[in-house]
Amino acid sequence: MKRLFALAASLILLLPFITVPDAGAVVFQYKDKLYSESALLMSLDTNEVIYEKNPDSPQCPGTLVNIMTAVIVLENCRNLSEEVTLDPIVYKHIYDNLYDPEDLPMVELQDGDVLSVNDMLYCMMLTSSVEASETLANHVGKQLVAAGKANGMPVEAFVGAMNDKAKEIGMNSTVFTNANGMYDTAQYTTARDMATLTKYALNVPLFREIATAQSYTPVVPNPKNHPKQDAWIWTHSNVMTDPTDNVYYYMGAKGIKTAKLEAAGRNIITTASRNGYTYLVVLMKAPFKDEDGDNTFCHIKDAKGLLDWAFDHFSNQVILAATTEIGERPVKLADSGDKSFIKAVPKEEVQKLWCDDVNINLIDNTKPVWYKDTFKAPIEKGEVIGELPIYYNGEVIATVELVAQYSIDRSKTKYNLEVAKRFHKSKWFSNAIKITVILSLMYILICVYAYVVFKSHKKPLKPIYAVPKMNKKKKKNNSQNEK
Repeated sequence: MKRLFALAASLILLLPFITVPDAGAVVFQYKDKLYSESALLMSLDTNEVIYEKNPDSPQCPGTLVNIMTAVIVLENCRNLSEEVTLDPIVYKHIYDNLYDPEDLPMVELQDGDVLSVNDMLYCMMLTSSVEASETLANHVGKQLVAAGKANGMPVEAFVGAMNDKAKEIGMNSTVFTNANGMYDTAQYTTARDMATLTKYALNVPLFREIATAQSYTPVVPNPKNHPKQDAWIWTHSNVMTDPTDNVYYYMGAKGIKTAKLEAAGRNIITTASRNGYTYLVVLMKAPFKDEDGDNTFCHIKDAKGLLDWAFDHFSNQVILAATTEIGERPVKLADSGDKSFIKAVPKEEVQKLWCDDVNINLIDNTKPVWYKDTFKAPIEKGEVIGELPIYYNGEVIATVELVAQYSIDRSKTKYNLEVAKRFHKSKWFSNAIKITVILSLMYILICVYAYVVFKSHKKPLKPIYAVPKMNKKKKKNNSQNEK
């Protein structure tokens, strides 16, 4: 099964592009050599992924995990100005684990330094300080436990919050085991998940400001350990943002995080903006050495190459104008004979971020889906009557609603005739027939019942036989007596 998957992945990479149906985006081919094992390039303006390489392959994130560490701190810390003392007991285990010295960043921090939470966030994001990240995890972890939001030891509670947040925002292929980014085979993620995390983090208050700072000086002075406060400056590890670096500086690049582990290569996540376009690039597991065995920054080379390609060859292009007539459908009961059909146009203009070496005329917009085979007047201009899937290479890259291009009034005469024609098929007519039949049967039954009852009785006596007879003489005597 793994071999089949690998073969399928290889075949996909040979295509000039592939389409991601759920994102509605075309992924184009990058023709230059890419050293990183996993890569993802996307527009932050449209959220379209325009290039990817092994985006769902598990990779070791290294100190890229600090992005999630920062998110948890920013969303849960009650006071970013609170001062915290660096206690070696908190991070001593990191040095005791005998990690490769190359994996431990050299930062001008000393045991007993006092920093605000905000200071430590800058230190962690700019320098990857394990002292800062572990201190933040311990500090905020205590707050999470005290607030009943998590259980266990502070750092364990903090890491649990990291994994909960990962699930919440859709990082479905990520597991965090620490907040500092040190190597752990059980800690893994993907380029796609890291892009998801970074997009989320950029909307967390203060994260963008911290993660894209070129340099930072701590607010809290520590004269004992750092007598020259003005010289105590942390600089971002992303050399692409350093204008004094003539080799790796990239105009428009900002932050966000770098990582390096001897066992997992070099990683970088950065953004760059030019001419109104902003891109996010995620690169993972770039080699430490080149073909000659010398140290190399292949992840920076990859980032600059991909960004140059995006800025030089991509632009927003109209793939479907709002005035394009897509088709027409028959209309009944129209007031005017020349409007027996309604024409449809897109509800809005459709734009896509497109590569200039891919023919946009190959886009297929000829398969509309109508909500009805025949429509009936009245129809208002702009009324939705269907939708149009837009295809490229057989896959849907966008869908737009279709609306009526103009209004059509209803003919009263045609409508009345239509109503008359279909009245005998209506429920009202059917119910009226049923009621009429029932009432008629009831009337007949009543008449039959009355007839039977009448016949069953004897004929009544004549009135003259109902009054007793009285002779004239007796009647005369009674009359005299009354006088």
